[in-house]
Amino acid sequence: MKTYADFTDAELIVLLKERDHTAFTEIYNRYSVLMFYKVNQMLRDEEVSKDLVQDLFVGLWDKSALIQENNNLSGYLYVGARNSVLKFIQRSKLKNDYVSSLAAYASEVSMETIQDIDERELRGIVQREIDNLPAKMKLIFEMSRKENLSHAEIAGRLGLSDQTVKKQVNNALKILRTKLSVYAPLGLVILELSKRN
Repeated sequence: MKTYADFTDAELIVLLKERDHTAFTEIYNRYSVLMFYKVNQMLRDEEVSKDLVQDLFVGLWDKSALIQENNNLSGYLYVGARNSVLKFIQRSKLKNDYVSSLAAYASEVSMETIQDIDERELRGIVQREIDNLPAKMKLIFEMSRKENLSHAEIAGRLGLSDQTVKKQVNNALKILRTKLSVYAPLGLVILELSKRN
């Protein structure tokens, strides 16, 4: 049976326009990390960035009827995030040269490549933190996620108990959630970590 995580962005937009809360949650889980990362890259202020991303998604829900079904959802959110940052800067009356340089930075990524760049950046961030795990924990975590092996299969290959493998995977997730929470409001990077690639 198809789950919301299996839906394309276009399918989620249709459901969002029908006021489907689960579709909205899936969109939030799918893109909040990336949008926070982009906003924080521009502002370098985690608290303000979290607030702007929350506002972005509230606006997405409130104005869902206005979204076209064939929209590039990642691009749509990116443009909304960029506009929120520019409005914030204008409200804060920061220096004009900063506004200009920020506008140039925000415009340098073409709409066609936004989604690919976001996904590549997120994977890079997650992989860097996985690489920093203790060696044995990293090995077990990657066998679980990248090779899609069960705890029992990993235990058999490494000569460990199922319980040890489970504990190592859980500890890895705990460490990664803590390390990566800076990139996502409410630690929503959990979803990315939980996926078996």
